[in-house]
Amino acid sequence: MRIDIMTLFPDIVGDMLCESILGRGQDRGFIRIECHQIRNYTTNKQRQVDDYPYGGGRGCVMLAQPLYDCWKHICEEAGYRIHTIFMSPCGKVFKQEDAKRLQKDYDRLIIVCGRYEGVDERFIEECADEELSIGDFVLTGGEIPAMAVADAVCRLVPGVLPDEECFTDESHWNGMLEYPQYTRPEIWNDKQVPEVLLSGHHENIAKWRKQQSLERTRSRRPDLLPDMQKD
Repeated sequence: MRIDIMTLFPDIVGDMLCESILGRGQDRGFIRIECHQIRNYTTNKQRQVDDYPYGGGRGCVMLAQPLYDCWKHICEEAGYRIHTIFMSPCGKVFKQEDAKRLQKDYDRLIIVCGRYEGVDERFIEECADEELSIGDFVLTGGEIPAMAVADAVCRLVPGVLPDEECFTDESHWNGMLEYPQYTRPEIWNDKQVPEVLLSGHHENIAKWRKQQSLERTRSRRPDLLPDMQKD
């Protein structure tokens, strides 16, 4: 899996995605994440990437030309049109199912990070295959959402995590939230680890975890459950 991220801040994004699990995944050749500086594709000496919006309004809008030329360079280098995601608060909210789909359906992605008041709509129409959002709120740019999507997708690539259970046993994989986790010591601040987890009885532990997962989901995210499980 390779992900190309178009951004005005490639050093920040690249450094973050080269650490810890994703860093080791890149070192071992399971994934590759490349960041591309959009300013390198401007056609003026000032390396201008934005301008005032037609119709008036505060702020500036990113120009279509440097975005398109950066996108085109990546696709031409690959030899084919790469599935392209534009991170936008106007997009569909990104969920675990999207991470599964993107990892399964594509071996290469482009993620575009907007800035300022957005990007020229003509670039989106021409180049973006889908728009994704990480929630119903607005950030100063698309870098944090892009990193979140890249992380969620790359950790599903075989070999990045030691074993499938590392992600199949977590929140949202099967539509529910993950059960509570505990580690040493058995008592901390007068709080005891549940006895069932100390029993060594794997069947009872599995039942307890399933029940805790259901109760936590019902309490915190009932919208994730079928109607018959909400009560």
